[in-house]
Amino acid sequence: MNCRKEQLLLYAVTDRSWLKGETLYSRIEEALKGGVTFLQLREKHLSEDEFLKEAIEVKKLCASYHVPLIINDNVKIAQKSGADGVHVGACDMDIGEARKILGKDKIIGASARTVEQAKAAQAAGADYLGCGAVFPTGTKGDAKPLDHEVLKEICDSVEIPVVAIGGITKENVRQLKGCKINGIAVVSGIFAQDDIRAAAEELKRIWKQQEE
Repeated sequence: MNCRKEQLLLYAVTDRSWLKGETLYSRIEEALKGGVTFLQLREKHLSEDEFLKEAIEVKKLCASYHVPLIINDNVKIAQKSGADGVHVGACDMDIGEARKILGKDKIIGASARTVEQAKAAQAAGADYLGCGAVFPTGTKGDAKPLDHEVLKEICDSVEIPVVAIGGITKENVRQLKGCKINGIAVVSGIFAQDDIRAAAEELKRIWKQQEE
């Protein structure tokens, strides 16, 4: 396993929709200052060159906070930027193919919505799973919320860490208590907030209380 469970406690996923006149770099740094333990850089509309340049800069930033950087979907960017790994969705590159490109020491995360998908991802060599959406979310409007009982079953069915993702906020995160997940992956609950650092701090505090 290339990532430790405690690294996945507060997993932030970037979204430049809410920059509010700031740079994504500065917004990410605020999240890191707030205690984010894992970062996924997600870009849907940048060119490959722009994405690579950004990934290299963000990798240096994350390294200064000792936080792993994962690239969403794009294995080539993960490889070229020196990122710590990649997260592949169900419709993206095969996990085994990603492993061949990145090597055995990089982190590979995978998405799963069923026990079957979770077991298959683990067997293929995934280091962790992202499961959701656990609540209704604007990020993926077509995503039907994942039943929390299914989330528990997924956690029981695999040995690799599991993080919940989708619509998680400080108001609903307590509802995930007892789901056996190792962390929460948050998008708007961090990056859409006016005070990103405070939002991350609060989410981390609330979630840690659930684990006690």
